[in-house]
Amino acid sequence: MTAESVAAALVKLVAFTSKTEWDDIPQAVQARAALVLADDIAAMVAARAEPELVALQKGVAASAGAAEATIFNAMGVRLDRYSAALANGCASDWAELDEGYRRVICHAGIYCLPTLLAEAEAEDYTTSDLLRALVLGYETVARVARCFTFSNLVLHPHGSLAAVGGAAALCALRRLAPDVTIGAISSAATMVLPGPYTHPIKGSLCRNIWPGISAQTAMRAVDWAGHGIKGLPSALHDVYADAFGAAPDAAELSEGFGDGWAISDGYHKVFACCQYGHATIEANLKLAQQADPNEIESIHLVTHEKARIMDNPDPDTTISGKFSMQHIAATSALNRSGGFEAFSAHVLHDPKVAALRHKVTMSAYDPVPDWPNDRPTRVDWTMKDGQELSHEVMSARGGPDLPFGPEEIRAKIEGIVELAYPAMFGVLESILALNPEALNTSWRGRVARMTVV
Repeated sequence: MTAESVAAALVKLVAFTSKTEWDDIPQAVQARAALVLADDIAAMVAARAEPELVALQKGVAASAGAAEATIFNAMGVRLDRYSAALANGCASDWAELDEGYRRVICHAGIYCLPTLLAEAEAEDYTTSDLLRALVLGYETVARVARCFTFSNLVLHPHGSLAAVGGAAALCALRRLAPDVTIGAISSAATMVLPGPYTHPIKGSLCRNIWPGISAQTAMRAVDWAGHGIKGLPSALHDVYADAFGAAPDAAELSEGFGDGWAISDGYHKVFACCQYGHATIEANLKLAQQADPNEIESIHLVTHEKARIMDNPDPDTTISGKFSMQHIAATSALNRSGGFEAFSAHVLHDPKVAALRHKVTMSAYDPVPDWPNDRPTRVDWTMKDGQELSHEVMSARGGPDLPFGPEEIRAKIEGIVELAYPAMFGVLESILALNPEALNTSWRGRVARMTVV
């Protein structure tokens, strides 16, 4: 697969996205976009009290320019659009409650939204403008992720993809000419971060800032492309295939437009940890209905490779706990929950949880079935009295194969935002219902209404 073929495929993709209007997008896809918007804003709100994030956002605010866009931290803060994109982007993945793309490793929503939220409020676009750009940015970065696949988990997608998603989305929002859009996406591809996948597993909180830095980078790449500072059309291949070693497939960029939309293949979370561990949590919750988790002697996980890579029995930060299969297994069993509190700093240092982490072992699930059952887990409990219990989950709920009901995601969103922003859920509900008045009027006005405290 040559750089020229990838460049030609990108031209076709941009030609499609550039001519796609809101009314061209099927209503079911529009509704998905509204749900991704609401869910990812809630994920930003959920992280508002994390001490490191609070300090980061205060630091960003100290050097920010004139107020243009809202920080969703329930403190009434508005900053210049670039600072807002940075601050909200850093919050977007902190709680591990954001939406993701199920077919490959790509959290496309939070790669697009920090940039879009800031720009749409600053320039007073309509809500439907924002949602259209979300669909098209999501489509672009998901196709890039499918185009370039890796044989191992070395690069974290928050670093390697987010700037491309943000640039594509912002170009769609600004309705830039195809040649400028190609140049901006290509430029952003040269500015991505080679964030190591091991960093969150080992506890590095710098992983949480990759979407924020990338959102700001995306905005600059788009700005500069308008002045003629553009990447080469071959940049996607030059970066992902030549520099990073991915296997390219240009057809993923250029075929099947409109046959299916990437945003429709997203998943939602109700568990506050890496999605690779969600099958383990579901199995634990089932087993906890049969026996007292306090009587567990040991836990064995028969699971897929992406989960087994998350091997850390002694996580020392909340992010490493969310990426530790030992902690995921221990805390969800003992607390009978996978929610935000189960992955809090207090629980991370609970002696009982820590002791059980060291009694969690893993082995390979073999053979692993095809998608969507490509992340299976069987959980085996051995009890102190010698009893053995087992439960298998082939695919965790939340993806397109086993979606949560709309009421479940709405309940999650409402539960997160109701204390921080009492008016927010009502405003989001009108958008989720695709109410014409909510869609066709000012996003800035929507934000002002939802953030009244």
